Amino acid sequence: MKVLIVDDTSLARAMLRKVVEECGVLDIFEAQNGVEAVQIFEKERPDLVTMDITMPEMDGITATRKILEIDKEANVVVCSALGQKEVVMEAIEAGAKQYIIKPFDSGQVISTIKTVLGMKP
Repeated sequence: MKVLIVDDTSLARAMLRKVVEECGVLDIFEAQNGVEAVQIFEKERPDLVTMDITMPEMDGITATRKILEIDKEANVVVCSALGQKEVVMEAIEAGAKQYIIKPFDSGQVISTIKTVLGMKP
């Protein structure tokens, strides 16, 4: 199983990497912005993408749309500090399967990942 973690802050990527590893995933890729995310997705075709919203070069909503143009079945979970209803709805409308608001609880992230990927809790 492959996971792509997309966030412009290295601390957030490191925290998500630790949580993803707790799910037993060892094939983990990281991107600092939406442009990198789309490039890595196209090459590696991960099973799951965690996507920040506010990033330089390309935001997470745009990157989510582009990833879903590549693969309409892509599993994108938005993980952002932006919890306003409008932003959440825009992410879901762009094709995100779930939305996690930062700061996140590792148990919540694990549960969301397992749900999206159809894994047993």
